[in-house]
Amino acid sequence: MFDNFDSPDTPLNEDLAFQLLQEVEKSTSDEVRRQRAHFRLAVRAGVTLQSGNSSELLSYKIKGMTGDISEGGCCGLFPLPVRVGDIHRLQIDREVLDLPLIFARCVRCRLVREDAFEAGFTFFSPITLPDNLAVSSDAFVQEHGNRDKR
Repeated sequence: MFDNFDSPDTPLNEDLAFQLLQEVEKSTSDEVRRQRAHFRLAVRAGVTLQSGNSSELLSYKIKGMTGDISEGGCCGLFPLPVRVGDIHRLQIDREVLDLPLIFARCVRCRLVREDAFEAGFTFFSPITLPDNLAVSSDAFVQEHGNRDKR
């Protein structure tokens, strides 16, 4: 698999690998904030994470807490690492945020401490945030006020 990177049949040749490394190097927090397309709000709500594949629905069920949410995605804190690149079902606590079941791709997961992992998700279709959000008291005082984009 990794014997001949220069072969045209190999999907990950040296040029592509170099381009991917350059893209990863550009993934700073400032760059991520700059590329956001939607306003985000800090919302603390319980979230249940499961596999997006029906055949694997019972393989795991992780309960966590959202950190922020926008029309295009959200981030959350979980006790276990979330598989990056996989499609997940997110069910957010309806008492806090009345949203239907959401399907999302995990785009990042990082270790915060030994028992906490921060994961970022991109929704497959934009959601409409309710007007009457039950948000935390410090919810709207984020970077750039409450107008940081995702």
